Amino acid sequence: MKILLRADTHVNIQLPENAPAAKCTLSQILAALSVSLGSMVIGYASSYTSPGLVSMRDNATASFEVSKQMGMWIGSLMPLSALFGGIAGGPCIEYIGRRNTILATAFPFIGAWLLIALAENVPMVLVGRALCGFGVGVASLALPVYLGETIQTEVRGTLGLMPTAFGNTGILLCFTLGMYLDWRNLALVGASLPIPFLILMFMIPETPRWYISKGKTKKSRKALQWLRGKETDITEELSMIEKLHMESERNDSQGTISELMKRNNLKPLLISLGLMLFQQMSGINAVIFYTVQIFQDAGSTIDENLSTIIIGIVNFISTFVAASVIDKLGRKMLLYISGVSMAVTLFALGGFFYVKSMGMDVTSFGWLPLVSLIVYVVGFSLGFGPIPWLMMGEILPAKIRGSAASIATGFNWMCTFIVTKTFEDVIALIGAHGTFWLFGSIIAVGFVFVVVSVPETSGRSLEEIEKRFTGRTRRMSSVANMKPMPMAC
Repeated sequence: MKILLRADTHVNIQLPENAPAAKCTLSQILAALSVSLGSMVIGYASSYTSPGLVSMRDNATASFEVSKQMGMWIGSLMPLSALFGGIAGGPCIEYIGRRNTILATAFPFIGAWLLIALAENVPMVLVGRALCGFGVGVASLALPVYLGETIQTEVRGTLGLMPTAFGNTGILLCFTLGMYLDWRNLALVGASLPIPFLILMFMIPETPRWYISKGKTKKSRKALQWLRGKETDITEELSMIEKLHMESERNDSQGTISELMKRNNLKPLLISLGLMLFQQMSGINAVIFYTVQIFQDAGSTIDENLSTIIIGIVNFISTFVAASVIDKLGRKMLLYISGVSMAVTLFALGGFFYVKSMGMDVTSFGWLPLVSLIVYVVGFSLGFGPIPWLMMGEILPAKIRGSAASIATGFNWMCTFIVTKTFEDVIALIGAHGTFWLFGSIIAVGFVFVVVSVPETSGRSLEEIEKRFTGRTRRMSSVANMKPMPMAC
């Protein structure tokens, strides 16, 4: 099963060939809707700084001054804190459960947004962003795990798309409200978003697999029956979950650092890390975090807030396009299309800023920043957005999947922090044109990396993929990948 989250995340599940056909029960829809609302909170938090920072600097309601350097910290502190949240989320989902971990993130989200809305100084904003980022890190790890352990493969076309759609809805909502609300009121809206998410999470059960891992077979049966419907025979699926748990326990016991360093395991890990590197070093989160500022600096003839909303709409629509073609064209072809379109538009955007920096009149080309970023976002959503996370679950061997996925996830958040924290510093050093040319050059190198190193996994079973790397086959565990965010991103 493939579940895209922020065009980033997926989960793979394999059921026995003789498993009964699944019905899309209202219970599964409710479960997917509940956790997907958490994805909307993440999307809103990821995009807040784009309209929020501009408002914070210009709005007379701010009783403090936000310098460019401090603005970068406000924008980049969330992914930095999310790195630690992701680390903390691992033990939490094992000890207190997937559902309880997700449910608990609502409280730091609400507290963080209230702290920002009531901020009287910059430190209060920073603490709020850090707290919000911690919640993002925990949720981005826990959400796909819950979905992977509850939703059946047969309904992946509908329920599996919900987290991505809701995450991009959160981004679009923040961009739209940014036209009318200042940073304080935007934060108050952010504080209200986790409330329906919190209420719905109380209505759904813990995952059957977690109950099995704790020896609570009766509760596991009750949860699975709720998810599959009262009339469904769950005996065979419950038995399968028990077997998969025992298999994963054996694999986890061997998933040591020495296993990661073995050549056959190290190669797929390095490919996954490479894809994560080029995903974030393409500058996507800098674009999402500072979209309004980019349009202001460009002096575009189109209103910067309207342009931002258009970018959000395109990002939302691109999610569905990616989901519909990702299995038809293949992973590498989409990465090729993504890399070329992103590189070309980044070079074009850099050219616009270069001509502008030379003092030439760019009024007649005022549409170029918007068109460039639209194509850029579409390209990212088609390839370098979802595919690194998709392929992480496909190419990482089961024996090292948990530890390797944690390394790749942490590396992704670290790259996100570096890009967002240094974005304006790099602009100050080499100019806006040089910055976009730098991102374009990195994507061009990423294109070569895909050609040389990345295998085509479309149409191949996970056993075939692993055999290509390691020379051995494996049995499937119920969760092939754990991650996030954002977006964007």
